[in-house]
Amino acid sequence: MRTVLFDLDGTLADTAPDLADALNKVREQHGLNPMSFDVIRPIVSHGANALIYLGFELSPGEEGFDDIREELLHIYRSNIANKTRLFPGMEQVLAEIESSGLNWGVVTNKPSWLTEPLLRELDLHQRAACIVSGDTTSKRKPDPEPMLFASQLAGSDSRECLYIGDAERDIEAGRRAGMKTLTALFGYIGEHDQPGQWGADGMIEQPQEILNWLGR
Repeated sequence: MRTVLFDLDGTLADTAPDLADALNKVREQHGLNPMSFDVIRPIVSHGANALIYLGFELSPGEEGFDDIREELLHIYRSNIANKTRLFPGMEQVLAEIESSGLNWGVVTNKPSWLTEPLLRELDLHQRAACIVSGDTTSKRKPDPEPMLFASQLAGSDSRECLYIGDAERDIEAGRRAGMKTLTALFGYIGEHDQPGQWGADGMIEQPQEILNWLGR
């Protein structure tokens, strides 16, 4: 392995508190009671559309969806790193990767206008060998295109990359790109998810276990 690639929400960083706050703020503006964080957390990895369906039972194309999506993303962008932090132990993992002469990057379906300011707020923007967002390439995960582009940016063959994510689409994209894959069980796994059936090369309970897979 020469490059370690991370999904962002629910794998590299714990973004759920800020996204949950944004969703509940929009609900408040529409006269609705706040939803439990435990209900919102597993949905975060599936993006804004899934959060809007959870909070308002609206899907793209339905009346009111676009307005609520704009409200949600505006509030989230204005508070993008109030509570968001790297998962415990992740900073040590990144430091070990860097000190070992490997590099790392991010492949996320989050749009670049949210990904890049968040990584800057976390002081990671300059450290990442590549940042591939949901609008960087013409296709998004589970398609392998963003994975292959990320490996190219990082200067590695896809077979020299390890991809870590917390959703089935992450593992599918990594596998289709020829990468080794790990499922982050500390991420936003829903109660009906079956990560054991996603076909990853391994599953990890905490970030430090990544180093075992790298032989560090």
